[in-house]
Amino acid sequence: MSLERKLSADKKQLTVVADEIFDFGKVQDFRIAFSTDIDEVETVIIDLHKTAYMDSSALGMLLNMQKLLSGKVTIFKIVNTRPQVLKILRIARFDKKFLIS
Repeated sequence: MSLERKLSADKKQLTVVADEIFDFGKVQDFRIAFSTDIDEVETVIIDLHKTAYMDSSALGMLLNMQKLLSGKVTIFKIVNTRPQVLKILRIARFDKKFLIS
């Protein structure tokens, strides 16, 4: 898997760390990262500290994740965004659907 996945000790928080390039090539890895062993997860954090580039397919993956998990997960966060990625997220109005920092 090219994405890093971290589950907290109490299994209530899942963090997925994206690579430098977050695009369609990551779709399968991303789906596996957020859909495996998540029965107790309440918060999903997408950490973009490595991500320098993301395209529209990455935005679609984020929305699809939120849609699929919305009945189980209560908090969705996108953290550690670089300025150029943050600009893309704001233009796409993701600040209305995710907590972004």
